[in-house]
Amino acid sequence: MKKIFNTQSEKDTVRLGKAMGGKLKKGSIICLQGELGSGKTHFTKGIASGLGVEDIVSSPTFTIMNEYSGRLPLYHFDVYRIDADEFLDIGLDEYLYGDGVSVVEWADRLDGAVKGALWADITQTGENSRKFAFKWDRSAYDFLNEVKI
Repeated sequence: MKKIFNTQSEKDTVRLGKAMGGKLKKGSIICLQGELGSGKTHFTKGIASGLGVEDIVSSPTFTIMNEYSGRLPLYHFDVYRIDADEFLDIGLDEYLYGDGVSVVEWADRLDGAVKGALWADITQTGENSRKFAFKWDRSAYDFLNEVKI
């Protein structure tokens, strides 16, 4: 399945993430790909808000993963500095299929190591506007067809 959303501002990007975060279930995996500054972390802030996370969400660029508590645990990965083998060697894949929601920034660097995910290709279309092109093959993500921003 495929779905496209266009956002016109940071607020829209966060709002899209929040609308999705409210519908995500245990074991959801969202893989984000897009250039630096495309809105991956802002989108993740919205997902966190939708999950009821009250902490300030920031990119785990140097720590690889941040964990947040909400309705479900949120595992926020930034895998820019590691490859698929390192990801698997240090056991980070165990978080993906656990009791929480995983968001993986720069997921395209994992060379297919993530299965059953919702993929989001984020493109900057203007100074503050973004195009989110989602694709998935599990019915768990069909709720996207009902999301409005």
